[in-house]
Amino acid sequence: MAAKKALITGITGQDGSYLSEFLLEKGYEVYGMVRRASVDRFDRIDHIKERLNLIQGDLTDQSSLDEAVKSIQPDEVYNLAAQSFVPTSWNQPTLTGEVTGIGTTRLLESIRKIKPDARFYQASSSEMFGKVREVPQTELTPFHPRSPYGVAKVYGHFITVNYRESYNIFACSGILFNHESPRRGLEFVTRKITHAAARIKLGLLKELRLGNLDAKRDWGYAGDYVKAMWMMLQQTEPDDYVVATGETHSVREFVELAFGCAGLDWKKYVVIDPKFLRPAEVELLVGDPSKAEKKLGWRPEVAFPELVKMMVEGDLKGLKGK
Repeated sequence: MAAKKALITGITGQDGSYLSEFLLEKGYEVYGMVRRASVDRFDRIDHIKERLNLIQGDLTDQSSLDEAVKSIQPDEVYNLAAQSFVPTSWNQPTLTGEVTGIGTTRLLESIRKIKPDARFYQASSSEMFGKVREVPQTELTPFHPRSPYGVAKVYGHFITVNYRESYNIFACSGILFNHESPRRGLEFVTRKITHAAARIKLGLLKELRLGNLDAKRDWGYAGDYVKAMWMMLQQTEPDDYVVATGETHSVREFVELAFGCAGLDWKKYVVIDPKFLRPAEVELLVGDPSKAEKKLGWRPEVAFPELVKMMVEGDLKGLKGK
């Protein structure tokens, strides 16, 4: 039996790196699409790079996607690439729409034309709920996105549903709530906090400036969440699933735990800076993962305090190494 082939867009990102590891363990041939850049950012996949097949391509370029699908003939396609940082999406709203929204359509078009039996996973986001209509949020909660990123993700989500219903493509969307890890980008608030706590501990930084400490999120571990992506594509019928912990924590709690792990009193170092407040804030996101639990048999394994500790320890280790 030939090994299954998976194509991952956004392979150099946090989720792409965890998903690659997971699929390699399952015996897949893993292909990753990377954008041509003057500086290659492969730090998250360096340790497995020898076992991956990297190809150049871009969600804004149809012919590169066609070429990738044609040459690889993948069994599974995971679309994890996006302009995924919410604050940047206000600064670059059309680029965000182009990559995160229309880019999904281009990839689905390649699959439709070239490999219609490939199974497709779309990375949807809890940011689609935005100004939430109900708590907790389920697969049926109406969307009310509050950022260009959220809007683009809603487009990507519905175009995936559309290709499933119109062309019978096995296309699933995972509506993933916030998921973090030591590999999270430094621009995201969780990693910004753990990295700052580690730097303050080591005497490399004096203060941490943050925006809204009352914003609440449902935070899980990225390593757990990528398993749910794979599980969705192993079902007999394609569907959409909320992937979350069902627990909510405030940014303040995250700060308290992170600084605690570093043996510091956060109140001495954290400064509230209005420049980090969003034009439209998303106050409370908490997902109801009962469908994923029931149908996929998926459950998060890493608890919130454990996740924060893992991130702080990762940053302390990384900084000491330097």
